[in-house]
Amino acid sequence: MFQEEFLMDVQIIALDIDGTLTDDRKNISNLTLEALIEAEKKGIRLVLASARPASGLFSIRDQLKMEQFGGILMSYNGGRITDCAGNTFYEISMGLTMTRRILRFLEELPVTVIVDDGKMFYVTDKNGYKVEYECRNNQMQCTEVGNLADWLTFSPIKILLAVNPMKIYEVQEQIRNFLPEDLTVVRTAAFYLEIFPRRINKGQGLCDICRILKIDVRNSIAFGDSENDIPMLKAAGIGIAMKNAEIDVKKASDMSTLSNNEDGIPYALRALNVI
Repeated sequence: MFQEEFLMDVQIIALDIDGTLTDDRKNISNLTLEALIEAEKKGIRLVLASARPASGLFSIRDQLKMEQFGGILMSYNGGRITDCAGNTFYEISMGLTMTRRILRFLEELPVTVIVDDGKMFYVTDKNGYKVEYECRNNQMQCTEVGNLADWLTFSPIKILLAVNPMKIYEVQEQIRNFLPEDLTVVRTAAFYLEIFPRRINKGQGLCDICRILKIDVRNSIAFGDSENDIPMLKAAGIGIAMKNAEIDVKKASDMSTLSNNEDGIPYALRALNVI
């Protein structure tokens, strides 16, 4: 699983959150927490790389003491990159006209649509599939509106869709056939699809962070488990898939580690002599 001798000068560890950094109960184990803080004390910067809005990263940022050690927050799959104090390096959003067109198309599909402005979620039904879960997971409130396409006045970074897992591949294909070339739709969980500009992905985000920090991307390690993690795993010097990762994610990675419920991150970091 891991090579015996590892000589890479690791300067960045990029971490997907759900299914990777956190266990199935959405907690970070003490062993994983201690290992990552040990890495920070050695001068390695942490990057939280998630599809979540930035506010959904704050609790984990604080647990990992990332502000103290110069950590970076990559939210919206790389659509927004900030430091831990909230200073924005860059942000890429969807156009308002196209967003409204997509929202009208989605009205005919079996999906719960969720959009946000970084501070609030907006939905047509607060009781919709996964709405309460998403609010709780990101520590954000939710506002109910009559019709999203008519109501929307800002350009979101992404459109989040909660979908029955039994229908998600079929729905993803329908959306993919509708979208223009500059937009894409990606599975970010068994029950989530996300629509965002094609130029947004975690791999590009990691490369941009390395450029900003003047670090060679080859001196980075990335951990992930889902389809949206693949570009990041490919971009990193070493891409590591969790045992619980999707098959395509494992194929795209350089190696695999234990699952998110088995402290796969510290296991890999110790096996590679990073900590």
